[in-house]
Amino acid sequence: MEELDPRNVRITDPFWAGRREASSQNGIFHQWQMLEHSGCIDNFRIAAGEKEGFREGWFFADSDATKWLDAAARIERDQHSEPLCALMDDFIALLGRAQEPDGYLFTYNQIHFPGQRWVNLQIEHELYCHGHLIEAGVSHFLATGRQEMLSIACKAADLLVREFSQAEPAMTPGHEEVEIALFRLYAATHEDRYRELARHFIEVRGHTSHFGRSLARQFISNGQRERLIRSQRAGYFAQHPGEQRDRLPAANRAVKPRFSLLRFYGNSLSGRYFQQHLPVREQLVPEGHSVRFGYLETAEAMMLLEYEEEPLFNTMKQVWSHMVHRRMDVTGGLGALPDREGFGRDYELNPEVAYNETCAAIASVLWNWQLALMTNSAKFTDLMEWQLYNAVLPGMGWEGTTYLYNNPTLVRGGIERQPWYSIPCCPSNLSRTFADLGKYVASGASRHIWLHQYMGGTVTLPQTQIDLEIHSQLPWQGKVEVIFHPHRTGEVMFRFRVPSWTESAEYRVNFNSKSYLTYPKFEYEQPLSGVYPEKSYYAIIDREWREGDRLRLEFPTPIQIREPHERAHALRGRVAVTRGPLVYCLESIDQPGVDLFKVRLDRSSLREVFAPDLFGGTLLLKGQSVRGEELTFLPYAQWGNRGKSQMNVWVKG
Repeated sequence: MEELDPRNVRITDPFWAGRREASSQNGIFHQWQMLEHSGCIDNFRIAAGEKEGFREGWFFADSDATKWLDAAARIERDQHSEPLCALMDDFIALLGRAQEPDGYLFTYNQIHFPGQRWVNLQIEHELYCHGHLIEAGVSHFLATGRQEMLSIACKAADLLVREFSQAEPAMTPGHEEVEIALFRLYAATHEDRYRELARHFIEVRGHTSHFGRSLARQFISNGQRERLIRSQRAGYFAQHPGEQRDRLPAANRAVKPRFSLLRFYGNSLSGRYFQQHLPVREQLVPEGHSVRFGYLETAEAMMLLEYEEEPLFNTMKQVWSHMVHRRMDVTGGLGALPDREGFGRDYELNPEVAYNETCAAIASVLWNWQLALMTNSAKFTDLMEWQLYNAVLPGMGWEGTTYLYNNPTLVRGGIERQPWYSIPCCPSNLSRTFADLGKYVASGASRHIWLHQYMGGTVTLPQTQIDLEIHSQLPWQGKVEVIFHPHRTGEVMFRFRVPSWTESAEYRVNFNSKSYLTYPKFEYEQPLSGVYPEKSYYAIIDREWREGDRLRLEFPTPIQIREPHERAHALRGRVAVTRGPLVYCLESIDQPGVDLFKVRLDRSSLREVFAPDLFGGTLLLKGQSVRGEELTFLPYAQWGNRGKSQMNVWVKG
């Protein structure tokens, strides 16, 4: 099936349109203000020789700014904004002035270590930053048709082609992302050298001899460079006492288990943290940093769409299954451990420690989308839906100006939404994801339509010359109506996803009698968190669709109790409550005086109550403890929007 241009989809869904508006009207401008306030944009002015000052932020801070540009361009593609265009134009011009003549743009080296390049590739995110620069160029070109930013991106990519096309395996990115960018640049320009470099980065990964020894040297080098920068910083501000300093906010908070840091170093030196421990065809288990893992798998899937290869595809299917069944939280969150921001052992899930980084969920959505395009399989779009509602959406606050970096499923205190972080990778990643939701709704091919996500709006399908008008009551009710507007006659096979979260389904075309759907029998491994995306499938209606034909779908949305795998020792005796596509939680603000972590749920007491004044209308679940205490369950995606609070998804039950 073919990916739709997002401009062919207009989302008017009462639920998702509000989230997209919060991002495009509030979030994207707030993010720019924070980038300016934290000194990130000034870094480019300093590199361009236009301002005196001291560079602020981590070595990868450039990517926070270019990812913002990427998000802004995707927003502009769908809804024109003069203020946003003005910000983009000024920033693109600044990038052009900061970029070196041969295409290099990495302010960390340009300012602190002029003339040094590609020194600590596994640690310092040099290629990662160039990747986000390239992606911003592609997105801006696709949104506007203009060449300025694309030219900057191509200059950077051409430099990478010259430097790395024949490079040894050690010269691969420690944080994968540039591979995705190069495949996107190839799709926009049809220049094969970009696709070939992306393939090279993937193919040589995991072939470095004595990786641990090489990494240790890079750790030492990075430490020496950082100490030199701290010394330079102290000297600079001693000479400029009146200049603003300490512009970055506090670091992200996380609860860390014993031996967490020791496990991080072991994971790193083995290569697992970087997915460098084995060649990609031998990596059968999700390992290491979960964002890097997701970006690598996405790039591999993009490569498979270009170069079909069964062994790598079989490897990817196995690693996906392992992730879903043994290393994924009930929300679809990924990454059990804080220090490595990534995967632990099989069935290792302490809900208070679980990192579940927002960007990891976004990376998984990107990967599953590529798998869906490749296979036409509903389990991938089903997992996308679950993660969008429960692992991506929680990352942005209700107004679009506060964020969660990590998303544990039990919070006693200390973790709350913040307007910015010292590592602000998630905010702009959320904005570009929300801007791109349209392309995930449906797909087409000759005589075939797939309906993946039940978001209300309109869809134009050039492949079949049929327009769809979708009315959805999700996530509160499982009722969907699809109205067909064909531009020509002829039979079209219409496939719609039967979600894994429903127990049955029915549909009716116009005034015909109802048809009932049941799940096909299959065998599956019991998952860690009780989530079964493999249950999902595409039901098929093959007919000649006429103007005004109506397809009415109904998916029951029962309250479900999800039980963890027996080997998840930290979750013994606990359950998670879900309804339809949503995971629910207890938040302390709703039940004062109740110990969220000791209260035991009376499963039979749960009932639905709609709260019209809460977050524009929210379906709550009311219940009682076995001792008669009143309990209110809120959708997990909405927790933390009413001030400091405690929260628990995995309740005793």
